[in-house]
Amino acid sequence: MTIAILSALPEEQAGWVEGLHGLRATRHAGRQFWQGRWQGQGVEHELVCALSGIGKVAAATTAAALIERFGATRIVFTGVAGGVGPGVRVGDVVVASEYLQHDFDASPLFPRWELPGYGRARLACNPGMSAALHAASRDCVGNPLRAHHGLVASGDQFVGTAQASQALRHRLEAAGHAVLAVEMEGAAVAQTCHDYGVPFAAMRTISDGADDSAAVDFTEFVRDVASRYAQQILTGFLQRLLHT
Repeated sequence: MTIAILSALPEEQAGWVEGLHGLRATRHAGRQFWQGRWQGQGVEHELVCALSGIGKVAAATTAAALIERFGATRIVFTGVAGGVGPGVRVGDVVVASEYLQHDFDASPLFPRWELPGYGRARLACNPGMSAALHAASRDCVGNPLRAHHGLVASGDQFVGTAQASQALRHRLEAAGHAVLAVEMEGAAVAQTCHDYGVPFAAMRTISDGADDSAAVDFTEFVRDVASRYAQQILTGFLQRLLHT
């Protein structure tokens, strides 16, 4: 079993490459991939780490390469997101139960947000992996912060104003999609993993409120907090994964 750890930005998985045993690097499809063994408290996993860059196409390309070229049998995404759901605050963690592409629209041929050929708008994450990731997140995040579990939306735009965030949330909620967070890659990875039959899970640390201060909050948060969360939560996740 080879587990892939995928992120958009270097800070979102800082420290993982340095901690691998038997490290080897490969350049493929314009990206760098690092392979090695991770060991912790009697548990060992073969890992491959990669950075997709920002956006859905880049994320899908990297996920496909992880599966086709590097034999990934499970993929976990770690990164940051804007919080849009009620009670989701900066510093919280959202573990995705499902993903939706909020900028996808093939209407009137198909209902808004529905993926042609899939018969639905949402794609589910792997329940066992998500449960392990959520449990690890709860252990890491202390009061008054929270670890949430629910729907996350992805799109090829940085939602950085309160007006855009509220409009997106209300539009989705009106259609029965109560979204907790918004980001730019996860739904594409979920679709790629669905197509290949590869289990997928994702966690997003809330870096901003997807509002008018999002750009400033995002830069500082990714640098100062995201890497620490990624280390602690993914370590707990890998410890638990042996039993899922």
